[in-house]
Amino acid sequence: MEDLIGKANTLMEALPYIRRFSGKTFVIKYGGHAMADERLKASFALDVIMLKSLGINAVIVHGGGPQINQTLKRYGIESEFVRGMRVTDAETMSVVEMVLVGQVNKEVVGYLNHHGGRAVGLSGKDGTLLLSKKLLLEAKAEDGSRELVDIGYVGDVVKVNTDLIRTLESGKYLPVIAPVGVGPEGESYNINADLVAGRVAAALNAEKLILLTDIEGVKDKNGTLLGSIAVADMHRLIEEEAITGGMIPKVVCCADALNEGVKKAHIIDGRVEHAVLLEIFTDGGIGTEIVK
Repeated sequence: MEDLIGKANTLMEALPYIRRFSGKTFVIKYGGHAMADERLKASFALDVIMLKSLGINAVIVHGGGPQINQTLKRYGIESEFVRGMRVTDAETMSVVEMVLVGQVNKEVVGYLNHHGGRAVGLSGKDGTLLLSKKLLLEAKAEDGSRELVDIGYVGDVVKVNTDLIRTLESGKYLPVIAPVGVGPEGESYNINADLVAGRVAAALNAEKLILLTDIEGVKDKNGTLLGSIAVADMHRLIEEEAITGGMIPKVVCCADALNEGVKKAHIIDGRVEHAVLLEIFTDGGIGTEIVK
């Protein structure tokens, strides 16, 4: 009986959050270990399907770096990175698009549909969903000055076609977006999935941006997980080098989305089963929420 009462209490804890978020939109960046482990893939699919059944619109943006690496290696194509961004020539771009749109996107869609969802796969080319431009990186030159570096078909999002996403949402579908953008001449661009998720969340005026990662969340300089931080605290943590490496672009992406109208951003551990539900529907959560 105590176990049954405990389950009832869990449902009651979730009730105010279900009421608050019904009809809202969550944009979820899906990547890392959660995309590789069969148990976690099923857990993620069920989380997203439950959100939709509760009246919450989930929009998924997926990554695919490991899959791209494997395919490039198979074709004998070497990868070069500048500030964590893959230098993408025309040959590499054709492989990136093939893997993200033709392989990974269809796998995610298939998994969601297998578990009872109604997922539809999209790339940025579909309905000009992600109108993009070339991204020039600022890098340090040998003389110490700053210069802009062209790293090929790597893009930034100029505009998101929200009409296409809203149409799918109204039809009870789950949009699943591959981070490949389209330029003004129809050219393809390889775009960082976190960046795409942030831009899509801002364009939709989403209630939440949720990034699934392979770490617990944001930690302070003592290694303590921070349940909640403000954007100002985030900048301080970067200066203190508590936030370093690949976490920096993730928190910056969250800050940009918050500044453009997203209500809250979350960085959570995708290695935990039902991570999305635990973060959203429990008082304590499991990761880090970032607020403006």
